[in-house]
Amino acid sequence: MTESSVKKLAFTLLDAITDKDPLVQEQVCSALCSVGEVRPVETLRACEEYLRQHDKLAHPYRAAVLRAMERVLSSCASELDKDTASTIILLASSEMTKTKDLVWDWQQAASGVLVAVGRQFISKVMEELLRRLHPGTLPHCAVLHTLASLAVANAFGVVPFLPSVLSSLLPVLGMAKQDTVRVAFCSALQHFSEGALEYLANLDRAPDPTVRKDAFATDIFSAYDVLFHQWLQSREAKLRLAVVEALGPMSHLLPSERLEEQLPKLLPGILALYKKHAETFYLSKSLGQILEAAVSVGSRTLETQLDALLAALHSQICVPVESSSPLVMSNQKEVLRCFTVLACSSPDRLLAFLLPRLDTSNERTRVGTLQVVRHVINSAAAQMEDKKPFILSSMRLPLLDTNSKVKRAVVQVISAMAHHGYLEQPGGEAMIEYIVQQCALPPEQEPEKPGPGSKDPKADSVRAISVRTLYLVSTTVDRMSHVLWPYLLQFLTPVRFTGALTPLCRSLVHLAQKRQEAGADAFLIQYDAHASLPSPYAVTGRLLVVSSSPYLGDGRGAAALRLLSVLHPNIHPLLGQHWETTVPLLLGYLDEHTEETLPQEEWEEKLLMNFLYKCIGTTLGAASSKEVVRKHLQELLETARYQEEAEREGLACCFGICAVSHLEDTLAQLEDFVRSEVFRKSTGILNIFKDRSENEVEKVKSALILCYGHVAARAPRELVLAKVESDILRNICQHFNTKVLGVKVETKDPALKLCLVQSVCMVSRAICSSTQAGSFHFTRKAELVTQMMEFIRAEPPDSLRTPIRKKAMLTCTYLVSVEPALDEQARADVIRGCLHSIMALLPEPMEEDGGCQKSLYLETLHALEDLLTSLLQRNMTPQGLQIMIEHLSPWIKSPRGHERARALGLSALLLRYFLEHLRVSALVPFHNLGLLIGLFSPRCADLWPATRQEAVDCVYSLLYLQLGYEGFSRDYRDDVAERLLSLKDGLVHPDPAILFHTCHSVGQIIAKRLPPDQLISLLLTMFEALGDPEKNCSRAATVMINCLLQERGGVLQEKVPEIVSVLRSKLQEAQGEHILPAAQHSVYLLATQHCAAMVSSLLGSPLPLDSHTCMLWRALAVEPRLAAQVLGLLLEKMSRDVPFKESRAFLLGRTPDRVATLLPLSATCALFEVMSTPAAGPAVLELYPQLFVALLLRVSCTVGVQLPRNLQSQERRGASPALATRNLEPCSSAVDTLRCMLLRSGSEDVVQRMDLEGGWELLRTSAGHEEGATRLARAMAEHAGPRLPLVLKTLACTHSSAYENQRVTTTAFLAELLNSNVANDLMLLDSLLESLAARQKDTCASVRRLVLRGLANLASGCPDKVRAHGPQLLTAMIGGLDDGDNPHSPVALEAMLGLARLVHLVEAWDLRSGLLHVAIRIRPFFDSEKMEFRTASIRLFGHLNKVCHGDCEDIFLDQVVGGLAPLLLHLRDPQATVASACRFALCMCGPNLACEELSAAFQKHLQEGRALHFGEFLNTTCKHLMHHFPDLLGRLLTTCLFYFKSSWEDVRAAAPLFTGKHHPLPRPHAARQPRLMPPLHRFPGAARIAQAAAAGGPGPAHFGAPDPAEGPGPRGANKGC
Repeated sequence: MTESSVKKLAFTLLDAITDKDPLVQEQVCSALCSVGEVRPVETLRACEEYLRQHDKLAHPYRAAVLRAMERVLSSCASELDKDTASTIILLASSEMTKTKDLVWDWQQAASGVLVAVGRQFISKVMEELLRRLHPGTLPHCAVLHTLASLAVANAFGVVPFLPSVLSSLLPVLGMAKQDTVRVAFCSALQHFSEGALEYLANLDRAPDPTVRKDAFATDIFSAYDVLFHQWLQSREAKLRLAVVEALGPMSHLLPSERLEEQLPKLLPGILALYKKHAETFYLSKSLGQILEAAVSVGSRTLETQLDALLAALHSQICVPVESSSPLVMSNQKEVLRCFTVLACSSPDRLLAFLLPRLDTSNERTRVGTLQVVRHVINSAAAQMEDKKPFILSSMRLPLLDTNSKVKRAVVQVISAMAHHGYLEQPGGEAMIEYIVQQCALPPEQEPEKPGPGSKDPKADSVRAISVRTLYLVSTTVDRMSHVLWPYLLQFLTPVRFTGALTPLCRSLVHLAQKRQEAGADAFLIQYDAHASLPSPYAVTGRLLVVSSSPYLGDGRGAAALRLLSVLHPNIHPLLGQHWETTVPLLLGYLDEHTEETLPQEEWEEKLLMNFLYKCIGTTLGAASSKEVVRKHLQELLETARYQEEAEREGLACCFGICAVSHLEDTLAQLEDFVRSEVFRKSTGILNIFKDRSENEVEKVKSALILCYGHVAARAPRELVLAKVESDILRNICQHFNTKVLGVKVETKDPALKLCLVQSVCMVSRAICSSTQAGSFHFTRKAELVTQMMEFIRAEPPDSLRTPIRKKAMLTCTYLVSVEPALDEQARADVIRGCLHSIMALLPEPMEEDGGCQKSLYLETLHALEDLLTSLLQRNMTPQGLQIMIEHLSPWIKSPRGHERARALGLSALLLRYFLEHLRVSALVPFHNLGLLIGLFSPRCADLWPATRQEAVDCVYSLLYLQLGYEGFSRDYRDDVAERLLSLKDGLVHPDPAILFHTCHSVGQIIAKRLPPDQLISLLLTMFEALGDPEKNCSRAATVMINCLLQERGGVLQEKVPEIVSVLRSKLQEAQGEHILPAAQHSVYLLATQHCAAMVSSLLGSPLPLDSHTCMLWRALAVEPRLAAQVLGLLLEKMSRDVPFKESRAFLLGRTPDRVATLLPLSATCALFEVMSTPAAGPAVLELYPQLFVALLLRVSCTVGVQLPRNLQSQERRGASPALATRNLEPCSSAVDTLRCMLLRSGSEDVVQRMDLEGGWELLRTSAGHEEGATRLARAMAEHAGPRLPLVLKTLACTHSSAYENQRVTTTAFLAELLNSNVANDLMLLDSLLESLAARQKDTCASVRRLVLRGLANLASGCPDKVRAHGPQLLTAMIGGLDDGDNPHSPVALEAMLGLARLVHLVEAWDLRSGLLHVAIRIRPFFDSEKMEFRTASIRLFGHLNKVCHGDCEDIFLDQVVGGLAPLLLHLRDPQATVASACRFALCMCGPNLACEELSAAFQKHLQEGRALHFGEFLNTTCKHLMHHFPDLLGRLLTTCLFYFKSSWEDVRAAAPLFTGKHHPLPRPHAARQPRLMPPLHRFPGAARIAQAAAAGGPGPAHFGAPDPAEGPGPRGANKGC
């Protein structure tokens, strides 16, 4: 955002600040502050300028603007420059003092601005404020307020100015008569003193460490004298409080002797004000400061005032705090502060005053005194050290008080005592017991009416405070550990302390754990030394009994169980192993339920059964008699209640414990039971079909399966391996698989499935934990894995109701670690099955018992994590890691957020595990690094914050894996990679701008650490992410791709074609609107580094170009330098290859077809796209001549060229919606590109002119192409003249082009330029003439013709230059008349047309030498069968006559006479243009015949536009000829005879008529002959004609009369006439 735009935005906001709605005003100020955070200086300048320009703005709005400025300055003052700061200071000072009246809102806002600036520019602010202090004049109140605020905000900056300030203020103190001014002075003096005290207390940081209190003492005392002796006596309460508030800090700066002198008056004066003021906070605060000052100077006067002080302060502390006012609470704190000062100086007198007051029965007095005692214990610990016994003894009566307020105060005093060692003294136990008693208070005895200041009555109750105190003392006060342990145990068993059991147990658990950490000796209780303690059995019984009602007393059941678990060494050493596993299960069961949902009977069974069975198992394990063991095991199996889950668990635990010592007997007894009558009765075939019996059988089998599992888990490992398959698993599978009549029946009991899974899990774990596991070959492994997977697949994938899949996955975790290893397919099935079963689960349980379900959900996820890490451990290679990630990949790309989050979490876990267990013995490449980073990094912008965090962790682990494979140690920390962790905070923010900026930073880190060989795989993987259904991830992929290309694109030259191909395909597949701009930027970045490769790659795109490819081309034009480079390469590509190839014609005699070649065609289309971008303008201007010439040549050589057949078929079918709609026809494409180039270069007028004249359409066609080039040249000359010199320079080399069309086009272009005066204006004439002269001998007739046209154009373009170049022009034209063997050569026609234009402009001498030759050469064309030739030759003949007027040579007069008959007869030519030319020629011939009558007749009858009566005209003409030229009649008649056979009917008819008009006349008299004949010396040829006629011979052959055998006109045309 530019400075002007910031100012404009700020002014817009400021205009809205006058809105009447306060909410709108606040929003405007907030918006202004937001702008100021980004551009503070510009915003502040805008506000200053706005206020300056709007001087009439009302003060409330001015105040709002100033407050906004203050907020901006508070956060950005360090960014101000000095000039801006000075401007703002002057503005704020002016605003603050603009009015002398007190307008507090406005003046305070201005003052706030000055204070904010003063934090950074204190000297400038103080300079301005001092300027406002005038000697002998009271200062403005706002100035005083600002000085006071500055002293607080920047003490180090203000204090050096204090002497100057005080010297200005103190002389005018007496002049202050108004209370408001006096209050302002008091406030200023208070803050000045506080600032000085802060300065003196921190001299090590002060700018001038030599400053001492003496520098202010004199001035401060002068001020003190006025304030205390004059202003304090005021009746205005506000002023008195202001004075008192100032006196406190001022007292510290008074000289010591002055303070000692004033104390006898000062202290009573302050104490007297307690009776006058209801709010005493300021009095107490000031009193405390004065007391501190007095103590600091060792005042002796203080002793005499002590009794009065203590009495006054004690009365203040005993005031009931019934108000919620903060000042009341603050007053108590200040009073206690005063007591602290007195306790440090006179502890004995203080206690002598306080302790007797504890014996009073008055509640307020006792509570207040207890507060002071607690405060003194905490704040004056050193002074109270030797007073501990007295203080403890004085607490006897307060301990007996039943008042709740007194109790709370007592508990607080005991808490303070505990921290300072009082409870270690004799009598301390009574204090502890008191706390426990209060913890045991029943809730119903709590006061119903809490204090008004209490938000939560229960939180402020005596019991709540006591519970908190007991726990804090137990956990935070180390010195209390030996006092409370094991003393607190004696409170467990008495019934009166039942209410305190929960806090007691919690405190004891913490104390016991601390003692355990200290060592076994410190933890074990010496019951002999503590006779008052209950026995361990009493404790156990008590805790078990209270646990039966676990939710009473704030959850005492859980607290009691935890204490039992910790106390087991003090109860019985063998209980530890069992209770460590049992107690957490019981606690977990409590967590799963509430008081309402807990099944009481089931809980009691769990509580007691587990203990009972484990105790039995332990006992049997210790027995030595096998018979006893088996007997009791049999009894247990026969008497167990199998329907109850707790009993089944307890029975299995018992068998497991017993198997530790009696494995063989335990297994044997289980098999004996199966064979026993009892079991067979339960499983009889007839009972199978009864629902009840079937259920019972399943429960028995479940118990037996569990027993085998516990046996395997508990028995010695060296013995278990031999029994696993032969005994344990065989029996487990036998009990699970039921057969009826030989048919396997699938069980429907989930409990049985769960028991099987649990038992197999325990068996597998036992195998894995054995030292011989490596050599153990588990033959049933695959079978068990398959069974577990069936259980997992049978579970619903969208809900989690049972722990079966959790336990099955745990089982698989152990099984995969056992030999033999699973084959690859089995591993894949396990991974896919488990992922499918877990990943689709909803993210959070939706059931009512959400706590239970959430726990199961988390445990199931952990089981999956363990399984995947176990599988990975079996193949710790990059390939193994990639296989695992490939299985997770579909879930990483899932459209459901919770599935993505879960998959990323698993991926991060696997990568961390792989990194932690990485062992690299040799430097090997981490070949799939790019693929993996490309998969995870786009997830850094996932919609789920957790997913984003996990994605960063994945990338972090991958980078360190790469470092590990490069040989770095595991403890190495890379600075670049570590930056990833700091970026995680940015990923928490939901703002897309911050999010994608962070993604860009992640991309930069990846780019710095990624090996070059992994870059392309990373990019290709990220390209795949462009189509991610999660748009944020797709956007992140684009950000990172472009970051990688920018940072590392330099090494991708060989990969550019592949990248472009992938980009194009992704653009066609992806739908996001953000992808195309990103792809364009990618192409741009690559092109800046590998321009040629990028151009070549894009040129390989199929034609016609689709819209995406067009946009990629346009991306190369965004930067002028790159665009110029691209245009240059495209020009090279377009010109390098042949423009077309000729295909063999199928029919003989047919011209071969010209088919366009693809590379130039693609380059032409690409040029169009690049130049269609507005940003390409500078580059097009730079390459204007090269582009114009190349495209003009391209247009010329594609005229009539066809598309390849494959593209023709596409054109006929029509382009698809994705394809560009431009015409692909080669010539049209080139014309469109040329037009686009002219538009982009600013030659819009040329394009418009061509549009109006249809020039573009002419350029596209073979017939009109030459004219199109001519019109283009004309438009260029008119509208783009300054461009022409460079264009002509580039065109100079095209005369030798191998392509005839190119030479024709360029010659036509050059020729037309000579038709404009621009050639002369730009000094291009010579170069144009040279260029055309070089083409005169071209093999192409069209080129030679156009050369002549161009030379002739000089007559209209630069007529004044024709005379100088006359010989050259005439030579070229005359040479053109003789061009080639074709009698009707277009070159000759052009020469005649050109001569007609030039003859009037050349020198007469230059013309005379070739005049006869021209006349003779054009004479045959008078009767040409082509109208154009007749017209051109006859007109040229007329022009020749015209230029010879009055200076005609005799030899040319012969040609004039010889041409009379054809000209007269061709007046009847069927073509009007020929007849018109004849009129012109005859009119021009008239003057040269020296016969005025004949010339007048020509002028009369042959005027252009006048109807000609041929007979009349012929009659008149013949009369004049016969009369004046009788000797020429024979010649005329002879010539006329040739037209008797003319092919033109009118001419043929005119010939006899002309002959008839010349019938013989009477021979004139000899005397008159000289009058009738013109002088023969004017007609030398006439004499010869006459002589020849007399001799009967023909006329001169060079007249070119046609052969009498065939008349004039087309040869043979008269046949048959």
